[in-house]
Amino acid sequence: MSSEAFRIKLPATSANLGPGFDTLALALRLYLEVEAEAAASFSIEASGRNQDICGALEGNLLLETYSKTLTAAGRPVTPLRLRVHNEIPLGMGCGSSAAVRLAGVSLAAHFGGLGWDGARILTEASRLEGHPDNAAACWLGGFTASGMDESGVQAVSFAAPAEWRALVVMPQKPLATTASRAVLPERYSRADVVVNLQSVALLTAAFAARRADLLVHAMRDRIHQPYRAEVCPLLPALLPLAGQGGIPGVALSGAGPAVLALLASEEDIAGACERIREALPRGETVEILACELAPRRE
Repeated sequence: MSSEAFRIKLPATSANLGPGFDTLALALRLYLEVEAEAAASFSIEASGRNQDICGALEGNLLLETYSKTLTAAGRPVTPLRLRVHNEIPLGMGCGSSAAVRLAGVSLAAHFGGLGWDGARILTEASRLEGHPDNAAACWLGGFTASGMDESGVQAVSFAAPAEWRALVVMPQKPLATTASRAVLPERYSRADVVVNLQSVALLTAAFAARRADLLVHAMRDRIHQPYRAEVCPLLPALLPLAGQGGIPGVALSGAGPAVLALLASEEDIAGACERIREALPRGETVEILACELAPRRE
């Protein structure tokens, strides 16, 4: 067990990226920062987005993950004094739960003296998530492809093009991942699966080769987006913008309801934001976050 203070900084993520269902994800420069030290009782000083949720002692995913991980490992739960600064939108498909679970598992590994390396922390957080895509990109940074089996998480990350930018277009109301998964079918046709396999291969190559011109084709999806459009109304409104005027790629961000637009450069942000607002349904109010792609963790 350790009584030394601990600090961790984890990025937001956008998973799936169109065809890469539960497999591909991209780290974004929006961060969850947690500082912790042992204390006589639990307390949280929260700042940034969703301070009421991040600072609550009841129903707090960070505290629940920390406590459950220690209990499962047979270690006592050391109370912590926490300072949490959050930039990641909650319930929008930006990987907030993956970041929180990674932070909670990391806190448990540190204060419980579990001796876990990064691979074990990633695997434990991914098991809590139920899939590794967001957690792998959050932990490794960059553009990440991942999978998980009984032995743990296998993931490969490489640096995304530094000049590319992301726009995260968010509606006013969040959406639970469980609700977004509930609309997906149990089976798919061979034709739909083949299209997605082709797109995943092309999308990975487009990031590796820095080919923004390929994104309009590489981000095609038939596995989840056509079904999630009914619970993520921004998607059908914005998906037609892909390949038009400085917006090479558009996809649902994770399970939604936010939509991710990928741009080839910072100079395209103003024009892309204008096109997005013009494409919105009448009366729709959104927040658009422009952010850089987070680097690969060294």
